[in-house]
Amino acid sequence: MPQMKAAVLVRPGEFDVRETPLPEPGEREIRVKIESCGVCASNIPPYEGRPWFEYPLQPGALGHEACGWIDALGPNASKGWKIGQRVALLSQHAYAEYDVAADQAIVALPEALNEQQVPAEPVACAINIFKRSGIKAGDTVAIVGVGFLGALLIQLAASAGAEVIALSRRSSALSIGRSCGATDFASLGCPETALLQIQKATNGRLCDVVIEATGKQAPLNLASEITKERGRLIIAGYHQDGGRQVNMQLWNWRGLDVINAHERDPEIYIQGMREGVEALADGRLSTEPLLTHHFPIEELGNALEMTRDRPDGFMKALIRF
Repeated sequence: MPQMKAAVLVRPGEFDVRETPLPEPGEREIRVKIESCGVCASNIPPYEGRPWFEYPLQPGALGHEACGWIDALGPNASKGWKIGQRVALLSQHAYAEYDVAADQAIVALPEALNEQQVPAEPVACAINIFKRSGIKAGDTVAIVGVGFLGALLIQLAASAGAEVIALSRRSSALSIGRSCGATDFASLGCPETALLQIQKATNGRLCDVVIEATGKQAPLNLASEITKERGRLIIAGYHQDGGRQVNMQLWNWRGLDVINAHERDPEIYIQGMREGVEALADGRLSTEPLLTHHFPIEELGNALEMTRDRPDGFMKALIRF
């Protein structure tokens, strides 16, 4: 039976790269030879270990930000796809040399992106969050957390004509925020100081739209504090490592619109991927400066630890095949 390399999370904190059977595409499925797969912060809870996970995970599991080349077409796969075509895919086992996805979960990559790695799934997240946020020209927008997602959201908000304030604990991330279009900045190192900085930057008006993109309690608290009366608080951070508390009194008093911007409909994901690929191809979005660290599959654990710890200069890790 043909084999491939795949990473298996055998227990918290330990990956094993194994030879596993090459997956066969089923009805209306397509197999893709993986070129690269982005490492997502959502992988951190299973990597660290939580009571609701069971180990070992399936080969390749957790990888979902992949691009590559079509390798095989399953029975009755949609017409138009070709062997060797470069694509992005929405799948769940892409920490492996090959993965399969439904033919409707594949997005073609144009020649303009031939020299770029394309983690289209997180780009789709940014596109969909931005659409849910309702940002328009003239809005004052705060992006709380300048990682890969936050940097893309800064680009989208700035291109829409908003005044963007970037907040991060890392000076390197704030520098990237500036290059992406932010015009004001605040450090998350001290929430009290950050609040004063936002009040000064907005002449006390606070922000029309605040996007929380860290998945942490303290920045979520600050995001509430800097949203103006009748403003919109967008939850984009991945809050999956335990419970959270919110200041409902503040939310009530200010009449905030609070939007959980995490999508679950695969069709919306795929549409976001298509729109994201178009934005990358025509230059409205740029990910190349944000893909800062590349690792082989054997170093997936190191990539996840860097994703968790976020040292200065880090934005996003890629697993390269």
